[in-house]
Amino acid sequence: MAEQRADQRDDGRTGPPDGADPQVGEEPQEAARAWEALVATARRTVADGLVVGTSGNVSVRIGDTVLVTPSGVPYDRLTPADLTAVGLDGRQVRGTLVPTSELPMHLAVYRHTDARAVVHTHAVHATAVSTLVPELPVIHYMTAALGGPVRVAPYATYGTEALAENMLRALDGRSGCLLQNHGTVTYGATLDQAYDRTAQLEWMCRLWLTASSVPGLTPSLLSTDQLADVTERLKGYGQRG
Repeated sequence: MAEQRADQRDDGRTGPPDGADPQVGEEPQEAARAWEALVATARRTVADGLVVGTSGNVSVRIGDTVLVTPSGVPYDRLTPADLTAVGLDGRQVRGTLVPTSELPMHLAVYRHTDARAVVHTHAVHATAVSTLVPELPVIHYMTAALGGPVRVAPYATYGTEALAENMLRALDGRSGCLLQNHGTVTYGATLDQAYDRTAQLEWMCRLWLTASSVPGLTPSLLSTDQLADVTERLKGYGQRG
């Protein structure tokens, strides 16, 4: 969720912390390109119906600096001048907009995985599934692309360390998870990969809900062996340079 913080001014801005270096951990041009890609990805989550309004958030890591969407600001209003960045310790190092309230989740992913980008959404079907089961049933072989059966992290209040801890446990060995009564988190080596995993997760949730809704029938699920076979095949999937 992306609520404004209490110390945020009416225009959604706040001053950077004392001593913050606006260029810490990043080259200006690289940061500008990454910010442009981040904003485009955030806008895509809205266009594709994965979030509503300012819900959800996106981040990308450059070195030890994390560029992240700000709190409570519509993505279509973001400009190059609104670049917002923090260190891995959460200290704001660039920008005047308050970072997303879900910053603890993003930083937890970067501290404990090799992620270079994180996407968090409130996708409808995925959120619905998070209220029904502790793990998304293996309805499709693309489950393997997320590392295995997708777990549901137990509910905790948004923006808290408790939620970040629950998420990390659900992500163990996975590149995506559901957040109970909340939404999704996926990560990847790039923004495109993180986003694609989010879209795939939402699609699988929609597929399971659709199949499960047919009266008198129960959807078939993949076995552990079948999923393991797909996992091996996916290692060679795609173009080879």
